[in-house]
Formats: sequence, C-alpha cells, structure tokens
Amino acid sequence: MGAFEGKHVAILGAGKSGLGAARLARLHGAHATIFDEGDPAKIKTEEFPAVLGQAARDVIIMPGQYDLAILSPGLDTGWPLPKKFSDAGVPLTGELEFAFTQTSIPMVGITGTNGKSTCTEIVAALFQGAGKRSIPCGNHGLALSELIVSGEPYDVLSLEISSFQLETISTLRTQVSIWLNFAPDHLDRYPDMESYFKAKVRIFENQTPDDWAIVRAGENVGNLKAKRISFSAETDADFTYRKGSFFHGQKKIGDSSQLRLRGTHNMENVLAAMAAGWAFGLTFEGMMKTLETYDPPRHRCELVRTLEDREYINDSKATNLHALESCLLSQERPIVLIAGGKEKGLDYTPLANAIKGRVHAMVLIGEIAASLESSFSGLVPCHRAKDMAEAVSMARTASRPGDAIILSPGTSSFDMYTGYGQRGDFFCQAVKALN
Repeated sequence: MGAFEGKHVAILGAGKSGLGAARLARLHGAHATIFDEGDPAKIKTEEFPAVLGQAARDVIIMPGQYDLAILSPGLDTGWPLPKKFSDAGVPLTGELEFAFTQTSIPMVGITGTNGKSTCTEIVAALFQGAGKRSIPCGNHGLALSELIVSGEPYDVLSLEISSFQLETISTLRTQVSIWLNFAPDHLDRYPDMESYFKAKVRIFENQTPDDWAIVRAGENVGNLKAKRISFSAETDADFTYRKGSFFHGQKKIGDSSQLRLRGTHNMENVLAAMAAGWAFGLTFEGMMKTLETYDPPRHRCELVRTLEDREYINDSKATNLHALESCLLSQERPIVLIAGGKEKGLDYTPLANAIKGRVHAMVLIGEIAASLESSFSGLVPCHRAKDMAEAVSMARTASRPGDAIILSPGTSSFDMYTGYGQRGDFFCQAVKALN
C-alpha cells in the first residue's frame, strides 16, 4: 500500500515538475488530477485526468474534494487557481517539498541569484568523479519527483533550488546548502527585495548542527544552525581563489590554468562545489582531477582554444546586456570583444563602465554593429565584420599576447543565425580553423 493510497491529489501546473509530481503521487497509490490554465492544445496530460484552459479558470473546488494540492514552482500560492484550493481547505505543498518527503537520498542544495546551474553541474561531476552516483536535478535537469519515480539508486543528489521552490517548503533539509550570491531579480514576482531574500534564505531553515552551510564571504544570511564554510574570489575565506590558484585555508589545492572554465564567477562556483565535496569527504586531489576533465556548458564562457598565448572564449549565450556585462567583469585577461547581433532597440551605453580598462578593441557583427560602433568608437577601436570568420580574424589581428578574445554578443542571434547555439558553433569553427 502506498503512503497516499486512495487519496485525491490535485497537481497544479502541467510542466515537467507537475507531471513528475503526478507520477510520483500515482506511484504511492494516489488519484492525481492535473490543473493548468494554459492552452489545452499545447499541454500533454493524456496519462492523467486533467482540467485545462478556461475550465481550470472556471473550476469550483469543494471542501473535502481533494486531500492535497501540489504546486509547480512557477505558481504563486496567492494566484487565483491555488487560492481556490486553499480557500476550500485543501493543504498546499510544492513539488520539491512533496518529492523530498518520498526519498532519503542525501542532497547538496544550491541557491543564489546567478551561477546556480553551473555550480549544480560541477557538484554532480565531482561526486561522479569520486565514483558516486550523482545527477543535477531540481530546478535544473530532472525534476526531483521525476528522478524519484525513475527508481535509480543515487548516492547523493546535486539539487538546484530556486526561490519559487523554497517558498513552499516545510521539511526540506539538505545536508549541504550552498548560497552562491544574492542580487536584485524576480521583482515581477516579489513585492520587494526583502521578500525575495526571505524566500531564498529558507534553504538553511531546516538544517541542523550536523549539516554544512556554504556561503559566499560577505553575504549576510543571518544566524545559522549548520556549520558554516565561506568561499570567495575577492577576499579571505575558508576556500579562496587568488592569482590563478585555489586555496583551502593557506593550503594551495589547485590551479585554474588546468580547467576549461573561465571567469572569476566560475572560479567561485568551483570553490563552492569543492567545499561541498570536502564536506562529504572527497579529496582535493581527486576533485581537481575531475575538474581538469570537466567540460563546461556550451556557449557560456566556454574556453575553445589557447593559441599564441591568447584564449578564445565562446560566450554566445550572452543574449542580453546583463550577461555581457557579467562576462566582461569576470575576466582576468585584457579583452578583445566580438559583440553584436539582432537590433532590439536597446541602449548599450551603460556598458561603458565595464568596457573601460578591460576591453582594448571591439569587433562588431550583425544588425546592431553600426549603433555599437557609434556608442563605443570614442572609447576603444572598433572594427566591423561581415561574418563570424572575418570577426575572428579581425579579433586575432587586434589582439596581443595574454589577451582573451571573447564572443559575448549582448543580444540575440536571429539576424544571422538560428539561435545562440549556431552562432557559438560558427565561432568555434572559425577559431579551430586558425593556424
């Protein structure tokens, strides 16, 4: 008999988290019904009873009709559909919390405004490198419910957790919780920064003195019950990155030159991930060996090649100003920047502060090339290229030994390519053709 045998469970949201929760509820004997206000023609729920579109918007929920309602992360408990259930006295819980109650697999939880997915992947890779069965999941990769339904016997999970997911926890506890950083975001969901912060900091709420809290140095997350480990690429901490090397206390544990990851933000992801591995008993030597063979996600500060003491970096996924600025601020080498693409009517002049003192030449492509040249030609030499091969050739000519030649477009790619992936692939091909 399953723990939910015969219970009637409402699943709110028909995305991967919702479908995973429905399958997990069914696995434990429940009758699951999916509710989603989206277009019924675009929602695949054939394996479950479903109330979709206008029918979901019009539905009336009676007291006693459902024993539990499980929310997908994108749904706010105060929105009309969830409120219909809570007003009828139906308990609400999030998909992540529901899934957590159905497993005993140890977990590393990762949250933060930026870098969560990369850190989550690195944590999983470190455990895999040590011979443990691990996988990225949660807000990145498989939904936790779907992973549990699979029945795979994992040793430890690398769990990305968003603020939306943390809103609806009650018992969720990760043996190691990582707090990468905190910055303004999601103010379309939260009334103010304090509300966003309060949601995120709940990752530490159920930890005990036997657990670990890994927190970026200088971040104020309040009093913690768990043992605290700090990390930073900017200041003294338990785990630090300085002058191209990683340290635990005063002991050097590795060099970044051996990695394919680039940017100080990624070095902090590495520090946090190694701290988590250390908390689980992994060795620094073993973790560095894993990191040296780790391939970062494609098109995100991806080191393509080093030639003539120049690093060629593919950051084609930088499709907006914030991503481009983050890339520039994270680099340790002088930069020749390849930028441009679709004209979206944006004002790029705020980038001037990130360009000054870091970028000494720009190569411009796409629809927006002329306006970028107008904005920045008084600041740095600008060159316009007709295609990616010419852009790479021009960047090489403009570069000096010790430079990073970076494709970080700052806008979308649809003027010349099918997407940022194809744009990044063309850059990689041009770089690999250099001799």
